[in-house]
Amino acid sequence: MGPRQQIVQALTEGAEAGRRGDRPTVCPYKGDDLRRSAWLRGYAKARPLPGE
Repeated sequence: MGPRQQIVQALTEGAEAGRRGDRPTVCPYKGDDLRRSAWLRGYAKARPLPGE
C-alpha cells in the first residue's frame, strides 16, 4: 500500500470512529505520523457537534 492509500485509509478509519462516537484518544497513530492528522481530520468531519 502506498503513502497516499495509507492517508486515505487513516481518514476513513477516523471518520468511522467519529460516527461510532469513539473518543479521539483511540487514534492508533503516534503524534509524529502523518496518518494521525488524517485520522483526526476524518474523525472531526464525521463527529457531530454536541446538540446536533
